[in-house]
Amino acid sequence: MDELIELGRDDMDPSRRGVLGASLFSVALTVPHWQDVVGRAVALEKGTTHRIGMADVDMVTAMTERISDLDDEFGGRYARPMGSNFLVNVVAPALRTDGAESVRDAMRSAAADLCYLIGYMAVDEGLHGTAQRYYLKALELAGAANDHLTYCTTLRGMSVQAVDLRHSREAVRLADAAAAAAPQAGPRMRAFLAGQQAHAAAQAGDTSAAKRFIRDAETAMERAESRGKALGSYDPSSLHYHVSQVRWELGDTAGAVEAMVLSDRTRHSVYQRSRVHRRGLLAERQLHLGHLEAACETWRLALEDYPKVKSGRADERMRRIFTLLRPHLKNSTARDLYEYAHAVVPERLRVQHG
Repeated sequence: MDELIELGRDDMDPSRRGVLGASLFSVALTVPHWQDVVGRAVALEKGTTHRIGMADVDMVTAMTERISDLDDEFGGRYARPMGSNFLVNVVAPALRTDGAESVRDAMRSAAADLCYLIGYMAVDEGLHGTAQRYYLKALELAGAANDHLTYCTTLRGMSVQAVDLRHSREAVRLADAAAAAAPQAGPRMRAFLAGQQAHAAAQAGDTSAAKRFIRDAETAMERAESRGKALGSYDPSSLHYHVSQVRWELGDTAGAVEAMVLSDRTRHSVYQRSRVHRRGLLAERQLHLGHLEAACETWRLALEDYPKVKSGRADERMRRIFTLLRPHLKNSTARDLYEYAHAVVPERLRVQHG
């Protein structure tokens, strides 16, 4: 696993090599039962574990989930260095340690999940080359572990990245490959995959495919919700977001705003990082419709959360406020919001536009 170690080392600040215990572990210790998790991680880091078991796999899974929670709440700029350190110091040594083949496969699968997560956070920072390297490593590890779920999730993540970069044909190819890799997907997973297929197809200009896939996603989500409480990150809010993106790409700005408002209302209290980004996007589209005061109110809500997150996507949305509002400064609401943004957004971002 020397290649995996090199990837993680390239991605992290060398000055952080020795701070694994002082960063992630100090946060994790606030959670009950994390003493055991931390103990196993430290043993792997020090090389005192000579054979891994499922408890070690559970430790890696638990740590990855904790890093993901921190990313959702505070952004990848906080969480990604922790993930890179954990990958280099704990996960890579675990992959080299002896164990039953079933355990080793489970560890490869857990490592694939972590690589996918770090890649996802790198996309958020605009580090697209780094993200692709992590995604490819996640595919390699998932394939070795025969882990179809992580394999197709990673392909979908690569499609999301391609959509963000407006590489539409590649986004379609990757989204379709993700769906093909999960033929036995349950309804929530099907919605997760079809929503991205719809967004990619809409951006590529394939209206009929986009509408077909978004109907598939809506039908699958209805079945998933009928089975009880939502599990996983794809929920009705995420589906409304995809509906909004499809409508936007197909030229229906009013419909895009309507769906994004529903998305925001459905998930108003969680996923702080995504909330800032999506509210910024919603405000831009409200302004595009000529709804200046509604846009200002949405931007104000985004700006209230913005100082609490460290996210490249959030930065990009907030920096655009200055350019977009400048033509409207004779309006008192717009002027007040502009001044508020000037006080909240760091100078390094607003100096280019403000």
